[in-house]
Amino acid sequence: VQLVESGGGLVQPGGSLRLSCAASGFSFSNYPMNWYRQAPGKDREFVANIYSIGSITNYADAVKGRFTISRDNANYTVYLQMNSLKPEDTAVYYCNGPFSSWGQGTQVTVSS
Repeated sequence: VQLVESGGGLVQPGGSLRLSCAASGFSFSNYPMNWYRQAPGKDREFVANIYSIGSITNYADAVKGRFTISRDNANYTVYLQMNSLKPEDTAVYYCNGPFSSWGQGTQVTVSS
């Protein structure tokens, strides 16, 4: 199993970014996929997930209404569209999949 995130960067408050997580090594469409984040000095926290059936989604209260998770089963990719970004969204964002798999993380910094 391999997960590779991309799309992080520096953005001003109110801006947008789209994170991608490319998956391989398992039957992607059969499993839910998750995004987590970890800010400096804080524990890793759940951000959003998406189930394989019906694309049911869940979000942390802190990002609800601003972030959207989606998946492309044909291309083994899960996305996190982040809008109206705030400085408190600054963190390393991680993709999480089956068998306790994690990506290497991608840094998101929201600052003016």
